[in-house]
Amino acid sequence: MIRKRRILAVVPARGGSQGIPLKNLRPVLGLSMVARVGDVVRALPIIDRAVVSTDHEGIAAAAEASGLAAPFRRPEHLSGPTIGDWDVLAHALQETERIDGVRFDIVVMLQPTSPLRRPEHVEAAIDMLVEGGWDSVWTLSETDSKAHPLKQLTITDGRLGYYDEAGKQVVARQQLAPVYHRNGVAYAITRDCLLNQASIMGARSGGLVLDGTFISIDTEWDIALAEFVMRRLGWREGSTSAS
Repeated sequence: MIRKRRILAVVPARGGSQGIPLKNLRPVLGLSMVARVGDVVRALPIIDRAVVSTDHEGIAAAAEASGLAAPFRRPEHLSGPTIGDWDVLAHALQETERIDGVRFDIVVMLQPTSPLRRPEHVEAAIDMLVEGGWDSVWTLSETDSKAHPLKQLTITDGRLGYYDEAGKQVVARQQLAPVYHRNGVAYAITRDCLLNQASIMGARSGGLVLDGTFISIDTEWDIALAEFVMRRLGWREGSTSAS
């Protein structure tokens, strides 16, 4: 709880990942991705309740072993690959409130696929949400200039073109205004934003830019890259932070 606001952490972890089967149970440097989230939550006393939203009994068991609760199962209509974050979070919030008989003021989404997350990142997002009166706060990373939208190209029937015609004017990276991408570390969202605005962004959303390297895991290569980065940063096998 922070400033009398009750906080619910939701860990979305369905069992039907297509890129990596049962991705959320895959170890990254000795700990499964879902277990890593549990370890982060235990270091955050401001979080009042932390639940996993899953349709898979094995993931539910692993989550509970790491200290996360699994009081409900995600229904089939929310378990497909094209289901959005809002649907999952709204369901998790309403189910947890029904089961617990309490009202939560803030929902924090912690995706297991961001294993370089640290407790201080999550706390900073929550602090920014509350102190700034935002509807939501998303953690972001600055995008490398090589992947800037104005440097992207398209191919249509073999013909090369600019993704954005303004890219024709770019001759040096110094001309590019910084852009940012989601790193999946944390999304802090007010209850009003989630249920009344029916959005995970809302009318007034803040971006918290984090320094450092964050890997969002979708492929086997991402796992190998995350483990490489973690070792370079001093993380030990099975540890939840750098030494």
